[in-house]
Amino acid sequence: MELPTALRQAVDSALANQPIERLTQASERLSNRYRKEVRDGAFHIDDDLAAKAYLATRLPATFAAVRAALGMVEDLAPGFSPASLIDVGAGPGTALWAAADCWPSLAKATMLEASPAIRSVGEALSRPLGFPCDWRAADLLKPFPTLQPAELVTLAYVLDEIEGTAIVDVTRRLWALTSSMIVIIEPGTPAGWRRILAVRQALMDQGAHLVAPCPHAAPCPIVSPDWCHFSRRVARSRTHRLAKQGEVPWEDEKYIFIAASRDKIEPPAARVLAPPRLASGVARLKLCRSDGSAAEVTVSRRHGDAFREARRLDWGDITSIMGTDSDEKEKG
Repeated sequence: MELPTALRQAVDSALANQPIERLTQASERLSNRYRKEVRDGAFHIDDDLAAKAYLATRLPATFAAVRAALGMVEDLAPGFSPASLIDVGAGPGTALWAAADCWPSLAKATMLEASPAIRSVGEALSRPLGFPCDWRAADLLKPFPTLQPAELVTLAYVLDEIEGTAIVDVTRRLWALTSSMIVIIEPGTPAGWRRILAVRQALMDQGAHLVAPCPHAAPCPIVSPDWCHFSRRVARSRTHRLAKQGEVPWEDEKYIFIAASRDKIEPPAARVLAPPRLASGVARLKLCRSDGSAAEVTVSRRHGDAFREARRLDWGDITSIMGTDSDEKEKG
């Protein structure tokens, strides 16, 4: 996945004449804070250089993850065409650009971000979008400005910056701002998955209807040390590659998310939870199923249409294949 042309051009302009050495150093400091989930009261992005380092090294991957998550929502709610967005912890506007790319119906956005450095960069980046984007200073853990609910509310890569005890309260506050759909995305780590599980339960406790990725509202069937997550391959620009001291022209971003709606959405039969394993005449799929179970099922040529469908599936796809006990026994 690549950035939309207008966003890529805006990022290139923002990074023009930035020495790679300084971007690399700032990127290393930033990555260290995110990786260790540092919560010392300071902003991860506390100055212009850190903001530029984020654009160079993290924006492409987080955009890809958010856009993929929104695409899964679009698949299951094709009639959803939001005109308004509230993005909390907006950073440089990653979710804003992903939502605008997914839904051309978007006509206005309210962007809440506490860090002045990244808020300033995000406001500049959002100008090419061509619709009003109201950027406001706001802290996730403090009262928000008075806002009208939006059809789409997003929170992307933010919960890892707060204590776990605050997640339920934050989720309730975001749900109160949601007139239709909420989407919350986290890094695809075991810790990120656990945070999303807390959000999932908090949303269901508020009466929300799960949309994606879960095909059911039963307790999550995944058991630690396994965890639910997805992955998106991201194309690296030259600046991205140099700032991260990477050799290959791509990277894989792992993510996990939850989407919920005020309206009930028909769930799929199942979702693919891992890269399918294909061999001659056989496809093995790890599925989360609408009956609340998760299992690896084997589909062979004798299953006809199901086998042809299985060969086309990718990690994260929805499928009509549920599998049977006899399918599972074929795994050996």
